[in-house]
Amino acid sequence: MRKVEISIEGMSCQHCVVRLKKTLDKVEGILSSEVKIGSATIEFDESQLDESVLKETINRAGYRAVG
Repeated sequence: MRKVEISIEGMSCQHCVVRLKKTLDKVEGILSSEVKIGSATIEFDESQLDESVLKETINRAGYRAVG
């Protein structure tokens, strides 16, 4: 297991937080996610995915993973 914090641009309200959390929670290999405006802390199984998949998922949800 690995835990990362990813900075996110483009989030402006609680609706954005809920939307992104639902999106992340659907990804196979993500064990937990804590999303707030501007960042997400994600715990995931490294044998199933890597950090680039997390960032791609955030970007596809309409936000921008930075860093």
